[in-house]
Amino acid sequence: MALHRAARARDDAAVTPAPDSAVLRRALASSPHSRAIAVALRGRNLIDQPLLNKGTAFTDDERGSLGLRGLLPATVATIDEQVALELEHVRRKPDDLERFIGLAALQDRNETLFYRVLAENLEEFLPIVYTPTVGRACQQFSHIMRRPRGVWITPADIDRIDVILRTAADGEQVRLIVVTDNERILGLGDQGAGGMAIPIGKLALYTVAAGIYPAWTLPVSLDVGTDRAELLDDPLYLGHRAPRLRGEAYDEVVEAFVEGVRRVFPQCVVQWEDFKQHTALRILRRYQHRLPSFNDDAQGTGAVVLGGLLAARREEGGLSGERFLILGAGAAAIGISRMLHRQLEAERVQIDQGSPVIALMDRGGLVQLGRDQLADDQRSFAVDPVWFTRAGLDAASFTDPVAVARALKATVLIGTTGCPGAFTEALVREVAKHAAVPIILPLSNPGDQAEAQPVDVLEWTDGRALVATGSPSAGVEIGGRLRTIGQANNVFVFPGVGLAAIVAEAREVTAEAFLVAARQLASVVSEDRLASGAIFPPIRVLRQVARGVAIAVIRHLRDTGYGRQFRDEEIEPAVDRAMWRPEYVPYRPR
Repeated sequence: MALHRAARARDDAAVTPAPDSAVLRRALASSPHSRAIAVALRGRNLIDQPLLNKGTAFTDDERGSLGLRGLLPATVATIDEQVALELEHVRRKPDDLERFIGLAALQDRNETLFYRVLAENLEEFLPIVYTPTVGRACQQFSHIMRRPRGVWITPADIDRIDVILRTAADGEQVRLIVVTDNERILGLGDQGAGGMAIPIGKLALYTVAAGIYPAWTLPVSLDVGTDRAELLDDPLYLGHRAPRLRGEAYDEVVEAFVEGVRRVFPQCVVQWEDFKQHTALRILRRYQHRLPSFNDDAQGTGAVVLGGLLAARREEGGLSGERFLILGAGAAAIGISRMLHRQLEAERVQIDQGSPVIALMDRGGLVQLGRDQLADDQRSFAVDPVWFTRAGLDAASFTDPVAVARALKATVLIGTTGCPGAFTEALVREVAKHAAVPIILPLSNPGDQAEAQPVDVLEWTDGRALVATGSPSAGVEIGGRLRTIGQANNVFVFPGVGLAAIVAEAREVTAEAFLVAARQLASVVSEDRLASGAIFPPIRVLRQVARGVAIAVIRHLRDTGYGRQFRDEEIEPAVDRAMWRPEYVPYRPR
């Protein structure tokens, strides 16, 4: 982390909050870069601090007073001129991975400029700093890392986690951690130490979307080994070179991490990221009441999908007439199912396993109550086999998605499998029989892991389907009309939820908070956007979306007793004050 411990004075007050609530409120009353700050660093020490460095934008007065004379070219550039130059640098790179490396290098030397470039060019660079390019960065991490960022905790560190966290914070109070154990990175599986690119990327999105000050954030990798042979055999692999830790020893590392966070950063929000399936849900269940935390793969994905579905069915007034077939039964599928269940309950839809409206399928076929070794987190969504018998289908059909879709009369098809081609033409056509406007969501990332390609889905449904994908997709021309393909990107939800938890000083990030976020997301999808075929807003309005989600969730946390008791008129100003903007402010010597 690179915040100015030496520059923390701003009118003799700390830039970031101390643990007590009163100091936090004072800190949020004026954003970290709202006016001139006093800095103690001079010369190259100042230039070497990424969150303080302005590069060629240091003014003449600052160069004189802060020991920078002769260390920079003579011209004083504006931030807009610097943005133009960085765009020139990045755009001349030969491929997206090189562009990822170039943007990471910019972040390492000038964070304000990095976030300004990203904020002003979101649609161009979001696929670079996050999906799909971040997947390649994870795979190549040991070969492309230039400057370490964040914290790696190995099994050997279990008794020194507090020291590691304090050292990484450099005296600051971290408010937000994204942590992974690297086992289920996107659709790529176990990436060992390379999984660190995910928390780094997620936190960059928190800052650009929700304005969370970079110094309040910390990416963490629980580097408990890897079972990927090609990583262990790579002589340049940077991670903990051992088979992946399992069982009680693994749980001890997670427990030590949680307790360390509670001691060192008592007001920190934790996002669990890219843990494998049942591990993810087990950890969420164990810790969600002990510290404000959530799992984006389950809860964030569930909220984003629900938001898109609610937008798509706005004219129908909800989802009460839908039947949902989900291919995949891991954390994302369970998260989506839970969100759908909550929404359908709110719409007073009768949920009955003997007459299901939600059905999940995985490698073993239909998730049903007669299955051996049915996981606890799948049980509430398992179908009663009696239903299948009543539908006139035999047990062999349990493994046939087309047969299940036919029996369910599915109108919505959702994919979280990571298996390209899982949505066959026959399956899509079957779903299209049951709705005038079927909804088909091949969500797996990166794009080459998606269950189907939008052009095929639209062709198989004669252009009737509403389609959204997990990775960015180009528009599709069909029937002389250009259809926009929305992106079901969790970035529409998690930054606003995280910002809300910080501003509200949340005791817990509740499951209902994600239902609130989903409904808020649905409300901002314009009619023009829906008419073009997209059920999600464009990425360019991301900051407005995050702001709206934060306001709605803070209100929910207040009303349910899990957050600060703001008056209504205080919520929006509190959110706006907490949202940092990537712009330079004057420095004065300390």
